[in-house]
Amino acid sequence: MTAFELAMAGYLAFGQLTGNYYEAITKHAGLQVIHADGAVTLRLREAGKEKKEEDGATIETIRLKDERYPFEVTRYIKRWNDCAAVETWAEIRHSEAGPVRLVRADSFAAPVDVASDVVRVMSLTGIAKNEANVSWSSVGNGQSVELVSSAGTRNAWESNAAIMVELGDGVDEERGKVLGVALEWPGNSCCRVRRNWNGSRTEVFSGVDMTTGPYTLDPNVTFTTPKAVLVWSERGRGEVSRQYHRWAHRHLMPHGYDLHPVLLNSWEGSYFSFTEKTLTDMMDGVKEMGGEMFVLDDGWFGRGKFARDEVNKATAGLGDWCVNTNKLPHGLGWLADEAARRGLKFGLWVEPEMASTNSWLYREHPDWVLQEAGRPLVCGRGRTQVTLDFCNPVVRDNLFEQLDAVYSSISSLAYVKWDCNANIWNSGSPYLTADRQPNLWYDYAKGYLDLMARFQAKRPHIMTQACASGGGRMDFGSLRYADEFWPSDCTDPYRRIFIQWGCSQFYPASAMACHVTASPNHQTKRKTPLKYRFDVALTGRLGFELHPKDLTPDEVSFAKTAVADYKHIRPVVQRGDLYRLASPYEKPLAALMYASETKDAAALFALGLMIDGERTETLKLRGLDPDAIYSVREINRGARRHAAIPADAVTGRELMEKGIDVTLCGDYDSAVFEIYSMEDCK
Repeated sequence: MTAFELAMAGYLAFGQLTGNYYEAITKHAGLQVIHADGAVTLRLREAGKEKKEEDGATIETIRLKDERYPFEVTRYIKRWNDCAAVETWAEIRHSEAGPVRLVRADSFAAPVDVASDVVRVMSLTGIAKNEANVSWSSVGNGQSVELVSSAGTRNAWESNAAIMVELGDGVDEERGKVLGVALEWPGNSCCRVRRNWNGSRTEVFSGVDMTTGPYTLDPNVTFTTPKAVLVWSERGRGEVSRQYHRWAHRHLMPHGYDLHPVLLNSWEGSYFSFTEKTLTDMMDGVKEMGGEMFVLDDGWFGRGKFARDEVNKATAGLGDWCVNTNKLPHGLGWLADEAARRGLKFGLWVEPEMASTNSWLYREHPDWVLQEAGRPLVCGRGRTQVTLDFCNPVVRDNLFEQLDAVYSSISSLAYVKWDCNANIWNSGSPYLTADRQPNLWYDYAKGYLDLMARFQAKRPHIMTQACASGGGRMDFGSLRYADEFWPSDCTDPYRRIFIQWGCSQFYPASAMACHVTASPNHQTKRKTPLKYRFDVALTGRLGFELHPKDLTPDEVSFAKTAVADYKHIRPVVQRGDLYRLASPYEKPLAALMYASETKDAAALFALGLMIDGERTETLKLRGLDPDAIYSVREINRGARRHAAIPADAVTGRELMEKGIDVTLCGDYDSAVFEIYSMEDCK
């Protein structure tokens, strides 16, 4: 079985004849329509097939036509030559006498013909500051498990648009049959797994959620489903994760395998209260610790009475993308030049999808925000935040022009943090006609991707972070135009262990922004050692979110060493293959490692949770060359050693079969080890 074979297995449409006495037509379907004349069934027949080679991939095209109606579906299955991931999507088109309503239009809708007495679905669920919780649901005979996200914007919270379907008992990181299905989509989504009455058949569906109403499709207009990315493994969940990570690096993220910089984001260090000197002091601090970039967060924009400042805070200014000269009299270009003088790159926070009712943009264009006719506006953050109507191309053009002017004023701009702090709470678009209002959810997401694509095309050198009140935009749709996401606004390292563990199921380490913050933590008030905060952050893209002046000289010294150590292991962390060795859901620690594809380097992490006394865990490594000779050293070390390091020369086989005994003591203890091939050192 391969992901390609699963993608080719078919496309379940409502009304297809089955040849089964008990279920004569397909009722559980991924494609369901209401024709212009009111009929509800489809009888699709293959009308042609093509195959072509393109950019290191093979694309199969299958054309389907209804036997009665002028309705057609073109399916695409794209398999890459250098990884096991397969993309599949569909284009839907018709030339009926009037509009057709799409009740369902999934990207993937097929049977999985693998005999199994047990079917489980692994998913990521959560909410703000508690994202990416790993959960399992069993699918019984005659039952369906449906995972829906319906926020419109921050859709990775409810249920991430990525699942693993486990077929058989005893599936774990290294064993068992697992199907991964992930959508390239930042909007509403629905993933369903169904078993028939006796468990002999399993069906998997993934696509846009349309419970807000069917999508109205006019004649001779093409509706394109998001791409679904399939991965099949017969070696457990870990292999599914590794294949997703490779595919994302090689074929999705704009900067692929480029190393991501160590940065300081200004938010938790100053919030809205800063001056130019506050920011240049932060630059001095992060430069001293070995950082490579400074990112200015919220609070830099707006004008007049709607300026974003320590008085208005989050209640004003969104939509007015011009510099608040009261706070930054020399402008953003000067600030970026100050960063460059210190050898730092410069980044900027924006929130293009939102407006404040206290803004010049809203006062001039109240019809540019999502709203329901005859109902009062539902407002979010600060009781003034509303969502702009990205269905409307004029709105998107205005945002592009405003922000393009800001970006042009910063010649050295290298990074943009794109935030989104509200859902679609007002379920109406002034741009769409009354009979097209249910189209809002799909059209909004397409508008968001369109604007992201325009920015990326004009300034391809800029790295973008997809943020949405934390991990609300943790999705492969956003990562086509962004290189990373902000996993959570919760920066407590204890909680981050679980959040980052969940993220890693589908998304690569380079995409996870992991920041060292102050203690006590600003969200949970938990006190943790600086080493622990670093060790947790080292497992992704390392950064800071604090004011360096609040660190003691000893802490600054420790931070300098930790950043230097991270730069040693950064290539293998950000580019390597992930192996999860011990789950925080099963033990009072998380253990994971990254190994290079060439097997010449690795990094091992043991992150303790609440350990009563002392605990020794034997960690059997993965992903090494059994015959190669390796050296192991503990890095980012405090006063005590956490393991009796094997001899200077140890084989990969010994490290994988015998392992390393790591001892953690008490709460918030952790250890990091660098492993490298002795041959590589010659």
